[in-house]
Amino acid sequence: MRKFLTMALATTVIAATAATNPFFDYKNWKTPHGTYPFNEIHAEHYMPAFEEAMKRGLQEIDDIVNNPAAPTFANTIEAYEASGEMLGIVAGCFYNLSHANTNDTIQQIELELSPKMSEYSSTIRLNEKLFERIKAVYEQRDKLKLNKAQYKLLEDIYESFANNGANLSPEDKQTYRELTAKLSKLTLQFGQNVLKATNAWTMLITDESLLAGLNDDTKAMLRENAEKKGLEGWLLNLKPTTTIPVLQDLDNRDIRRELYMAGGIKNNGGEFDNTALIVEIANTRLALANLFGKKTYAEKSLYKTMAETQENVYKLLNELRDAYMPTALEEVKEVEDYAHAHGLYATHLQPWDFGYYSKKLKKEKYDISDDDLRPYFELEAVKKGVFDLANRLYGITFKENKKIQVYHPEVTAYEVFDEKGKFLAVYYADFHPRDGKRGGAWMNDFQPQFIKGKKDHRPHIVNVMNFTRPTADKPALFTYNEVRTFLHEFGHGLHGMLTRCQYASQSGTNVPRDFVELPSQFNENFIDEKEFLDTFAKHYKTGEALPQELLDKMHAAQTYHAAYSCVRQLSFGYLDMAWHTLDKPFEVNEAIGTVESVARFSDEAMEQVKVLPTVPGTQMATSFTHIFSGGYAAGYYSYKWSELLDADAFSVFKEAQAKNGSIFDKKAAKRFRENILEKGSTEKAMDLYRRFRGGEPTINALLERDGIKARVIN
Repeated sequence: MRKFLTMALATTVIAATAATNPFFDYKNWKTPHGTYPFNEIHAEHYMPAFEEAMKRGLQEIDDIVNNPAAPTFANTIEAYEASGEMLGIVAGCFYNLSHANTNDTIQQIELELSPKMSEYSSTIRLNEKLFERIKAVYEQRDKLKLNKAQYKLLEDIYESFANNGANLSPEDKQTYRELTAKLSKLTLQFGQNVLKATNAWTMLITDESLLAGLNDDTKAMLRENAEKKGLEGWLLNLKPTTTIPVLQDLDNRDIRRELYMAGGIKNNGGEFDNTALIVEIANTRLALANLFGKKTYAEKSLYKTMAETQENVYKLLNELRDAYMPTALEEVKEVEDYAHAHGLYATHLQPWDFGYYSKKLKKEKYDISDDDLRPYFELEAVKKGVFDLANRLYGITFKENKKIQVYHPEVTAYEVFDEKGKFLAVYYADFHPRDGKRGGAWMNDFQPQFIKGKKDHRPHIVNVMNFTRPTADKPALFTYNEVRTFLHEFGHGLHGMLTRCQYASQSGTNVPRDFVELPSQFNENFIDEKEFLDTFAKHYKTGEALPQELLDKMHAAQTYHAAYSCVRQLSFGYLDMAWHTLDKPFEVNEAIGTVESVARFSDEAMEQVKVLPTVPGTQMATSFTHIFSGGYAAGYYSYKWSELLDADAFSVFKEAQAKNGSIFDKKAAKRFRENILEKGSTEKAMDLYRRFRGGEPTINALLERDGIKARVIN
């Protein structure tokens, strides 16, 4: 009786909210540029909207399938591309907020929604009649008069169906449904465990003397952390804005160790254990790959990337390992010697020591630190500098519009205009950490760019970051690396804002994952250019420009521990590939248990680039959201792949600077915009890059930039 009552109540709620649910009337939103009416959207609206959107989406698919006309590019491929519009609107809001402004209710909806979305996707992907129509168009592709973008869209849609089970037998299709539904739930649970574990741990310090070494800004932030919880003192947590300065600056080694250990064990056993989930995720992915006749998940996953094969990925990782590892070991040895000479009597330098002594050594060698540069990187000035960079290169401008509703009071919304004053995009900026926001920094779109009829639907882009907050007596002052991170994410944003594509699935950052980081990492390069820094880096009190002396020291310090940083990234790449090049299911050694089995396997994967001791009990893999709940499974290598590309691409601007005296070279920027930023995935990524560069990329520019010039490969 209770079961039926619950169902009846649920139906009543859906019926009652449909009339007032903003998503049901999304085509008639009276907001600037059709932006989300966030003030009217509430948690109870999501599930009814998702259910209605999926219903409409399936009806649109039925309309394609039941079309009596013979399959054509227009009535099948373009119709499929245009289907699911409402679902895209609802999902664009929900999934952005589930990362940037979540709560217990949204997380519960996310769990309930996961199998429904998986089933919806599988229902479409495994629709035999739909695939028959797509296949019919695909088989006559060379006879159709398609342009490059259309041809690639047809190819991509066909392959996406084939790669998602369309050619499988009925029995295997059912297996595919079960595996994808299971994987969706597992990866979601993994990510939520990481977020919950991150939020669960705190350490309250009530004796200020224990905070020796921290600067006033960090201490003020820690005090605000405590005040928000109704506590007296200074509250440490596992968010990057706390862990980074504490591990680098705090003199108290015991607290540094406790903080490091808390981060290392947070998902390695205990309440939010992810070790069993890792095994299930890896084995489920392998089972999916085997279903398609592939030996490993990486083999299945890489076919549409620039790398194409796992052998090419290992070739890159190994080439960089061989080039950087000798220098990385020298760098760590130098820090260890310095630590032993300055009070560390432990036998070996530990991970919670490295950042602390490395920063001290850097300051001693170059007499420069983040604290020296912070006063010159005030938030509003940095925003102006980053926006002006886009204007100098591409002619675009940003204007705040307070009429555009935002999902949190701290978010700022801008209208973006092109060089002719024409509306180009909506841009949301969300800078500071808070409860309910995932750690890290990222870019996403709320709505993608596409052309329908004669109308170019311009994109709505968001950058979400976790930068240092302002305090009661100081504005938000960025570290040098925070400015770099902003440039990085803004580079993704430019990729999304400048795109000019016919189809949404090809526009913006919808490119191979080992290509997607090129615009972002390319944009980082400008922070090393005095010409750029002089446009905005001024002392927030005096207005004094960043002095030449500090610039010189900063440039001298640029390659400090570049090799260490590289091999650290490589270790993550090797870890990722180890879990996704399994050619048989991972078996837990019952004698040592799941936690130890996962730890040993992961540690062995990273052994070849290990430069610091492995700490028993800690584990990188168990909180590695990029590969176990994000989109980087068998793809973490792409950061280094894109870094190789970005160094090679920026060398074009450096060559132009040498000729004409300015890094803001409009001719090079025009080629970069037209071939990289505007094109999305309308052509093969390597073809686009070659057209911009005029040839193949090489590792040489990266090695030279990192100070490994002596090892440049000819």
